[in-house]
Amino acid sequence: MKYRFGPCDLDTANHVLTVNGQARQVEPQVFDLLRYMVENPGRMVSRDELIEAVWGGRIVSDSTISARISAARQAVDDDGTRQAVIKTVPRRGFRFVAALEPAASAISPGLAGQRVRFTASSDGTQIAYATTGAGMPLVRAGHWLSHLEHDWHSPVWRPLLDELGRSFAVTRYDQRGNGLSDWDAEISSLDVFVDDLSAVVDAAGLDRFAIYGTSQGAPIAIAYAARHPQRVSHLILQGGYVRGRMLRAAAAEREQGQALLTLMRHGWGKAGSPFIKTFTTLYIPDGTTEQTQSLAELQRLTTSPENAIKLRTAVDNFDAADYLGKVLCPTLVLHARNDAIHPLDQGRKLAAGITNAEFVMLESANHVILPQEPAWQTLFDAIRGFLLERQ
Repeated sequence: MKYRFGPCDLDTANHVLTVNGQARQVEPQVFDLLRYMVENPGRMVSRDELIEAVWGGRIVSDSTISARISAARQAVDDDGTRQAVIKTVPRRGFRFVAALEPAASAISPGLAGQRVRFTASSDGTQIAYATTGAGMPLVRAGHWLSHLEHDWHSPVWRPLLDELGRSFAVTRYDQRGNGLSDWDAEISSLDVFVDDLSAVVDAAGLDRFAIYGTSQGAPIAIAYAARHPQRVSHLILQGGYVRGRMLRAAAAEREQGQALLTLMRHGWGKAGSPFIKTFTTLYIPDGTTEQTQSLAELQRLTTSPENAIKLRTAVDNFDAADYLGKVLCPTLVLHARNDAIHPLDQGRKLAAGITNAEFVMLESANHVILPQEPAWQTLFDAIRGFLLERQ
């Protein structure tokens, strides 16, 4: 991604820093520090967090950190006196304080920026949401692991948002206990997650709209569509499931769910942990280094280890079986052939259970479809054809 602040442009994909249009030579460690600060604007980043992110958790002296901070400031024409870009929080850490704007080449039509807003779910939980793009209203149901700001700059999620935003006005939100929404919230049944979706569409002023539900967002989308048939025009389900992992007949899937919970308890957000490696391998086995690193970083930013386990436990127990026959709107089901998170059989069951649902198989092993694979074009051709030809 590309970030602009003052006269500086930071191109993380190509590892280039330019100031007033001129490239600056920056040591790799200093560049990584700058990138991490830019990706966490306005938030206090502790020294321990920097050590984990930049040095991979190795033992680093305070003088080494101070030297890298000084070099980063010098690279962007800042200094310890002005602190116009990187501000020191005494005895605690650092904060990126410069105003960020998207670099010109990073702006897509209809996606020049996003405004994050908040609304209250039925139990008072604050839910963060944003709408970007232009066109037919499309709501992306909340799913496990999202962060509105991080996703906006992510090499995994931003391409998807750009692609959808070319044809649709996309409203998305962070689930409770996750991202910018309240972390201190009840995380239990499918019902509370459906309530969050309901609160967002009401706050966004949407009367009739399509829903795009991926992974555990699929049961949420199905339940909402069944309960509010007059408001949902189309339903798109990708990589979803009927019943969560802990409710399925296959013992292997239940065992996998328990194993993931165990790994999470001991490795959530820790660089190099077995869970980090397992997580990225399962979700995007064909991802680039930048994409897998971004997805791993999302863990640390998006929620606490305790909430991650609560969320995973909840979604593994979602059951949408009773809602399938009550879905009345046109439905498109997409599923990757070799999805390691939710097997292809779950996609087939979704399509078979919803009257007249269409099914498209994606030739991929990724749970999250990526721009560099052929399935990317198949995915968006199917979505655009399904929504725009059926208005």
